Amino acid sequence: MCGITGFITDNNRGNSTGDLVRKMTASLSHRGPDGNQTWLDEQNGIAIGHARLAVIDLSATGAQPMHSSCGRYVISYNGEIYNRDELLHQLAGRGIQFRGHSDTEVLLEACAAFGVRPAVERMIGMFAFALWDKAEQVLYLVRDRLGIKPLYWGRFSGLFLFGSELKALRAHPGWKPEIHRDALIAYMRHNCVPAPLTIYQGVYKLPPGSLPQPVDGEVE
Repeated sequence: MCGITGFITDNNRGNSTGDLVRKMTASLSHRGPDGNQTWLDEQNGIAIGHARLAVIDLSATGAQPMHSSCGRYVISYNGEIYNRDELLHQLAGRGIQFRGHSDTEVLLEACAAFGVRPAVERMIGMFAFALWDKAEQVLYLVRDRLGIKPLYWGRFSGLFLFGSELKALRAHPGWKPEIHRDALIAYMRHNCVPAPLTIYQGVYKLPPGSLPQPVDGEVE
């Protein structure tokens, strides 16, 4: 279990982008005690964080956010790709050389080699990830077919937030949480909040099986 989080903003509201994403990432430390790292591009208003639980590759080569070998993509990922070896051999056949042994790197290089959507369609596993495309200036949010790994998002005035848990979104001062009354009624009636709703107004669960739907760098 790892934690992913981040945001796109057109206004830092007087706060340091780096401080904000570090605060959001720290809120997920219980999901990933082996490292809390961040990446940001302040010029384009994008920040990504990762709380790491090292399982497959315990070395520094498995650290995230991770950059593709071509330099185009940055990823923060939570999960496990069961057909990792199959994808690795396909990519090695294309001449791609790997720095480590993590399935994160396999996933990332697959996105770079095949395209984001075709790569996800090839994957078998449980996963949620955020992938920033530096060339197109878009963010992809993806969740596995069964929805095993969680991912939440919310779009507000000048701000787009995402994270593995709602507490990561709450750590950003640019959003003031408000209870969603219909979600509260549903919880009282069914003892759960049905997707895509969450208990908060304007924040949603990314549905299971969500294929790449880009969020551009312009936040309305």
